[in-house]
Amino acid sequence: MATMALEGIKVLDLTRLLPGAFCSQIMADLGAEVIKIEQPDGGDYNRAFLPLAKTESGSFLLLNRNKKSVALNLKHEEGKEILRRLVRDADVLLEGFRPGVMERLGLSYEKLAEINPKLVYCAISGYGQNGPLRLAPGHDLNYLAMAGALQLFGKAGEDPIVPGLSIADVGGGSLMASTGIMAALIARGKTGRGQFVDISMFDGAVSWLAYHGADYLFGDIEPRGGERPFIGQAACYNVYRCADGKHVALGIIEEHFWHRFCDAVGMPQLKEKQWPTGEEARQQKDELDGLFAQRTRDAWLEFLAPADIPFSAVFDMQEAFSQPHFKARELLQSVEHPVEGTVPQLGFPIKLSATPASIRTPPPLLGEHTAEILGGVGYTRGDLERLEAGGVVKSPERDLQET
Repeated sequence: MATMALEGIKVLDLTRLLPGAFCSQIMADLGAEVIKIEQPDGGDYNRAFLPLAKTESGSFLLLNRNKKSVALNLKHEEGKEILRRLVRDADVLLEGFRPGVMERLGLSYEKLAEINPKLVYCAISGYGQNGPLRLAPGHDLNYLAMAGALQLFGKAGEDPIVPGLSIADVGGGSLMASTGIMAALIARGKTGRGQFVDISMFDGAVSWLAYHGADYLFGDIEPRGGERPFIGQAACYNVYRCADGKHVALGIIEEHFWHRFCDAVGMPQLKEKQWPTGEEARQQKDELDGLFAQRTRDAWLEFLAPADIPFSAVFDMQEAFSQPHFKARELLQSVEHPVEGTVPQLGFPIKLSATPASIRTPPPLLGEHTAEILGGVGYTRGDLERLEAGGVVKSPERDLQET
């Protein structure tokens, strides 16, 4: 097997739910040893989310492959000591608690850096480690709302809608955290020391405003859904309902594509009016609404294929997942699970020629690797039995070798 990009990197993942799990799965797919630290009573909250496969949550199964699970009670003093021992040879610690929680547990970056100065400690939180909102509760929708991003979703003159993807959680949290961790690891190679990585999902959502923020910062315009060119105002960049109730997406920006489209549908009069505003924009959108309503979705795809323009079907997931391109890009894979059997997996999106990512192991059972991991830092079978009886750890295994 080829060398993996993050082979030899050990990650302790204390997070729950989506942002941290997606971040650590990126690192796991790239070859890092990711040890998922879960509370013994139920583990990661995501294990209980519907729909279930057989016994495990489907979303948990899609977010936790290539990881190991240690069930550890961090409220217990011996649980904290176990974590400190694991930190000794760890490269990364990832946590997603509210600011101050790890300090109260005596497990702050400063304390853990005394044990391992090379540790990269990444904290994902809603609003960051400082500022007036640092302790405010929130989720994806709240961060988008507070960042000024939620108003971009919806139709002109109507209320904002709930986006269908977790933009702040994944784009502002998971991806920013993985980038920050990689940068800190590279920096460590130069300085010999780790550092604290402060990731705010709110900050990340703000950074995604690089395009629409220009309306406000340079044009003194509040961009709202349906009222600006790329968020529903322009007819050339919009979604249309067809005669069969299915939809198509017209994604034209360049003038030459617009001219091709206008010629293809017999509307040359629209060529010089690609970006109208106000009432003229509404009229043009109505005109194209009427046009696309005349044929079925598949008929439009066939009709406009020769024009070679940015035009596509709006697929449901069954259609999307069955595309030949999905297979070509290896975007739908599978892994064998000890309880669930063969479970589907979404493929890794980054293709590396020399150090490719891979799916090597299934998502772990709760505490599946407790004995293995604790044995590696000096705990004996007797220790494990005592700790399990005391509620400090949980393990379905009883094979810890005497040391």
